[in-house]
Amino acid sequence: MTLLLQNKAFIFIIPFVLGLITSFSLPPYSFFFLNFITFPLLLIFFISNYKYGKWISFKIGWMFGFGYFISNLYWITNSLTFEENFKPLIPIALILIPLFLGGFYGIVTFVCSFFSLNKKLSSILIFSIFFSLIEFVRGFILGGFPWNLIAFAWTDYLSILQILSYIGTYAFNLLTLTIFLIPTIILFNHKNKTKLLFLILTTILLIANFFYGSIILKNNEKVNSRNLNFAIKIISPKIEIKRFFGDENPEKIISELVQLSKPNNIEKTVFIFPEGALTSVYLEDLKNYSYIFSENYSDQHKIIIGINSTEDKKVFNSMVVLDSSLNILAKYNKNKLVPFGEFLPFENFFRKFGLKKITQGYRSFTSDVERKIININNINFVPLICYEIIYSGKINKTNSDFDLILNISEDGWFGNSVGPYQHFSHSIFRSIEEGKSLIRSANNGISAFINPKGQIIKQIKSTERGVMEIKSFEQTKKTLFSSFGNKIFFYFLLIYISLFFFLKNKGS
Repeated sequence: MTLLLQNKAFIFIIPFVLGLITSFSLPPYSFFFLNFITFPLLLIFFISNYKYGKWISFKIGWMFGFGYFISNLYWITNSLTFEENFKPLIPIALILIPLFLGGFYGIVTFVCSFFSLNKKLSSILIFSIFFSLIEFVRGFILGGFPWNLIAFAWTDYLSILQILSYIGTYAFNLLTLTIFLIPTIILFNHKNKTKLLFLILTTILLIANFFYGSIILKNNEKVNSRNLNFAIKIISPKIEIKRFFGDENPEKIISELVQLSKPNNIEKTVFIFPEGALTSVYLEDLKNYSYIFSENYSDQHKIIIGINSTEDKKVFNSMVVLDSSLNILAKYNKNKLVPFGEFLPFENFFRKFGLKKITQGYRSFTSDVERKIININNINFVPLICYEIIYSGKINKTNSDFDLILNISEDGWFGNSVGPYQHFSHSIFRSIEEGKSLIRSANNGISAFINPKGQIIKQIKSTERGVMEIKSFEQTKKTLFSSFGNKIFFYFLLIYISLFFFLKNKGS
């Protein structure tokens, strides 16, 4: 390691490469086994080099994070390709955003450098504690961006994920990091019997959780479904975003949506259209096209759609429930807005340089604070627009019981990349955490109906256009996590901290 430090470039290159490789553990690749290699190597590299200074310690984590995020967030630059004035910002966004997010992992290694880590089991615990804690902070600071936590490496393995209903994503992330780091013990200063014991114990815990989850999934086949007594049609229109930047007549797009939904005037139906399907039309202007709706929909129908709206000179990204005459039955304004995408931070300053939010229009959206349950035909929905689905423990603000999670989205900003798959993976996590079925309608993205165990019942791929129909759903009791939320994560941290001091006292 001393020879490596003589060439300072290795302090950047090795963690960067490890972060790059780790990113392939995420959807859509889901090569989770890579983390059993990269995380032990990262910890060993850090333990061998942190004594050379705090700045070196910070750079190790920072470069790991930079490699990790530049690989799995490159799709952000696609959102800058729709308007010419944003294209010069592409190289800046490609580099600066991963550098900023990588700084969170730099904080992890920086803080760990104060604990004089050595090749002992306690080093795994302290590294897991601070890594998971910083991941939690990343999910809340400056509005929060809990995208691509390490735990998402398990997305394709539902048997492993069933524990989410008890402990939630952040506590699961803590356990995940510990498990991925356990192979490090092979290189630690412990007796071979001790090493073998911990490796066997970790394997048993993983297998036990897998079989427990498998039993849960198998028993779920026997769960009785609740009939809706009406149909829900989930529409995925795949209207290209670039069409909204042109001069295409909204009437043509609305007619396309109606034709795709295939309304039956005598069948009681709720039609769910995604966010972004009518970006060029505001809610206040939709009445101009009421004749299209009244000609095709009846009093047996209700329409849910994502659309921009204005109130008191403010602009909102909204989800509205309408009848066939376009009367507003319910309305939800988005709470969590995308920085730069839906609002421009320090807008007055940046406007001097000709900058605006990335989505259409010059005015930033305003965020709302309320998220009330929407009742439609005696079924209660929790409304979520786009990336509001990524916030673990924060979706049900009223704590009232509900039946279904409803998420509408526009993933066209991601382009043909890994972005839509990463975004969709959060839907699976939320359905298991809350123990609720989830409806997802995406314009350009993955639309799906997911049951409370995270199983995809129906799906329309991001490259496809179509409609799904559901007439029943599984109704389950509240999960432990839905009752206690992210408090469970802090309970786990206390257990880890206690165990750390116990091992330190034992010299381990």
